[in-house]
Amino acid sequence: MADKHKLLILALISLVVAGLFIGVGLTADNYQYFLSRRVPKVLAIVLAGVAIGQSSLVFQTITGNRILTPSVMGFDNLYMLTQVLVVVVFGSLSSFALNAYLNFSLSVAVMMAFSAGLFAFYFRTQQRNLMSLLLLGVILGQLFSNIGAFFTMLLDPNDFTTIQSKMFASFNNIKMDLVYLCAPFLVLLSALLYRMHRTLDVFWLDQDNAISLGVDVKAVTFKTLLLSAGLIAISTALIGPIMFFGLLVTNLTREFITSYRHKVLLTGCGLLSIASLLTGQWVIENLFGFSTTLSVVINFIGGIYFLSMLLRNKVV
Repeated sequence: MADKHKLLILALISLVVAGLFIGVGLTADNYQYFLSRRVPKVLAIVLAGVAIGQSSLVFQTITGNRILTPSVMGFDNLYMLTQVLVVVVFGSLSSFALNAYLNFSLSVAVMMAFSAGLFAFYFRTQQRNLMSLLLLGVILGQLFSNIGAFFTMLLDPNDFTTIQSKMFASFNNIKMDLVYLCAPFLVLLSALLYRMHRTLDVFWLDQDNAISLGVDVKAVTFKTLLLSAGLIAISTALIGPIMFFGLLVTNLTREFITSYRHKVLLTGCGLLSIASLLTGQWVIENLFGFSTTLSVVINFIGGIYFLSMLLRNKVV
């Protein structure tokens, strides 16, 4: 089956499940309430799915490793630490905590600064060791998580409720102002990534071959890290952290789509992310009656898939 046919199948599945998600159970009496609840949820899932899928895909490309995602590097933990520190420093009733635009802008700025710091560490000497960069990211991710947990324990119960809703992935109670804010931002970042698709095709060959073919490795790495940070900020702001989803969806995309071209992979990864999240959430709500959460299922399946990759020696 050609890759374009696979993309069409993924797009069709996404549209069908989105239609089921929005339309099932609508009547003339309840359509206003149901649409006000369901449409924001579907939009948030679409935005978050594209953000997680594309950021993880290009991150694996620049690192040359199919097991690494921005979540592993600590981006999710940094976002959560930023939210905790906003409440600790400014208070739960401050504009930085209550205003979605200010809060999101601050979080994006912090995460991009973190990306720039990782980039500066990586290129500070002529002896560039990618594993040192990755090890630093993993250590800092755990440090951010522990610092955030420490300050969370010190919070007043009223302040803690402000943070609690952001600590776990949730597809309910989506804020439309965040959707309106993240949508154009996502379009901009995705367009910038798509413009880099030819360079990313060469970059996947490894850095030495990319350099020999005229790619500015330093510029591409810096730009990709910044774009990945922005995309992860979008997904975490909308639905919260999902650790294994990026790992799961990017590797399934590379196995399902045979093309090496990133303009196809970026599209396929976004569509597969949307189809997976929409289908999973619809099944959780309509077949399991909210007896579990989608994030738990994703982490369970993602953990098993991670182990299978190790056993099959597919981590390259």
